[in-house]
Amino acid sequence: MKATKRGKKIIESYDKGMAFAKLLMMKHKILVADDDSSIRDIFNIILERAGYDIEVKGDANEIFKNNFRIPDLFLIDKLLSGVDGLEVCRYLKDNPETSNIPVVMVSASPDIAASAKKAGADDFIEKPFDLAHLLKVIERNISHAKGRKSSRRTVNSEK
Repeated sequence: MKATKRGKKIIESYDKGMAFAKLLMMKHKILVADDDSSIRDIFNIILERAGYDIEVKGDANEIFKNNFRIPDLFLIDKLLSGVDGLEVCRYLKDNPETSNIPVVMVSASPDIAASAKKAGADDFIEKPFDLAHLLKVIERNISHAKGRKSSRRTVNSEK
């Protein structure tokens, strides 16, 4: 970045490229697991437009095989074909690699709040949901998880 004689800053093309690269590196990753392709498409569109990096899975097998990039948040449907999404949640919370990553359960089931909590989920979204509510729940959980990470780093660095 250069400054003119009047003190105004000029952003050079290199600076623009670095700023863009930083934005890309800061994108939060969300893994969406839903067996309904139209729901996956909807989540993909909504969340990409909101600035998230999305990975979608059509069933739980890829998660049980650990065939995914570690995300900042899991968004898991309760009813996956052949597997209860709550089992996926328990698996993720029992796995040391993913136990600290927020899991948000999604369901039309009226008892989703209690069953999600019992399975260890960090939060839930009841279908049908409001777009603003979905994004608020996601951001709240990602922010909360980042806060836990930074406090752990501080505690560990003081030892």
